[in-house]
Amino acid sequence: MSGFLSLLGWSFLPNLVTGWLQTIYYSITIRAGDPKPRPGTPRYAEHRRRIHILVVSVYLLYTIYEADYELQRAGSYYSDLNVPLDASERDIKSRFRRLAALYHPDKVQTNGDEADVNDYFVKLKLASETLLDPVRRFAYERFGPDIIGWQRCVTVRDYVYRGAKVIVPYYAAAAFIMYGLGMFGYLDWGRYERWLVLAVMFVFELHTVTRPYRPAVVDKIINPVLSLVGGQTRSPYLPFQAIALVRKLSVTVFIGISQIGPMLLADTSSGQVVPANKKSGNEETLLRQGLDRLEEAAMGLNADTTRLLEVEMAPFQGDEEMMGVMKGKIKEWLVQNTIRADPMVRDALGRSFTKRRIDAPAGAKGTR
Repeated sequence: MSGFLSLLGWSFLPNLVTGWLQTIYYSITIRAGDPKPRPGTPRYAEHRRRIHILVVSVYLLYTIYEADYELQRAGSYYSDLNVPLDASERDIKSRFRRLAALYHPDKVQTNGDEADVNDYFVKLKLASETLLDPVRRFAYERFGPDIIGWQRCVTVRDYVYRGAKVIVPYYAAAAFIMYGLGMFGYLDWGRYERWLVLAVMFVFELHTVTRPYRPAVVDKIINPVLSLVGGQTRSPYLPFQAIALVRKLSVTVFIGISQIGPMLLADTSSGQVVPANKKSGNEETLLRQGLDRLEEAAMGLNADTTRLLEVEMAPFQGDEEMMGVMKGKIKEWLVQNTIRADPMVRDALGRSFTKRRIDAPAGAKGTR
């Protein structure tokens, strides 16, 4: 949950780094004595916009690398025993016996590190026992080492139900935070994209922890590609590690939407970097103010017209016959004025007058 809260605190750092890099960029690319772009000019603002996008992009790529590094360093029960993900019960037992022969506390010279030796052997024994139990192996691959502390879980259904008690509150809290930040105007840009990312994460995690097989996108695509890039020393992702990585990537995507999205469409023509979200907000405010002024002007004109009509009709108040005549004349004037002002009528009259002028004999009058 700290990842969602970090969106609030991660705002001033890119601007600070952008300023430093822009100064370094000018010192490298502009010769001594040549004028540098001044703050407040469109060129300076455009350079700042591009450098800001670069800074945020590099930071987001680093967060992905950091998340992968932490997962690889933490390892898994498979990497502890040095067995593949599809290792059979026989392979796991055979591997544990070999490791026990090497690292059993009775066979290792401790040199005062008895606690470390015992802890390592207990870790190997726990990994072996977990992977030899099909139910616990299923639960471990989807929920990680946290299942060791889950009491009263015997069947696969018990573990899935216990894991749902962790997953559902996580996403409920994430949705609540996103909704609250959106109400206060912090997440206006890309709000629908954020909800889409959150929904995709929830479906992926729910599918991962409930299916009897590993996710195909992880088992068939991501792990083989990473093995080619990282070599045989790299451990493949387990489902719970893939879920942890996806959660980290979601925070990265949220930061990218907040920081890079508005900057891609930012306006620098005024000499200032105006992000698209602020620009659109200003335009919407100006449009709303203009509509309000137009509505006030229309209401005022309507009131003035009503008062003028009442003044013109005042001498005929009480004379029903004259009031009827006046209303008929006004109606006739409105109809005639509307017809004459109609573009189609005016065009037809114009063509008629032109034809009359062409067919009139020489010296004829009254054709105008």
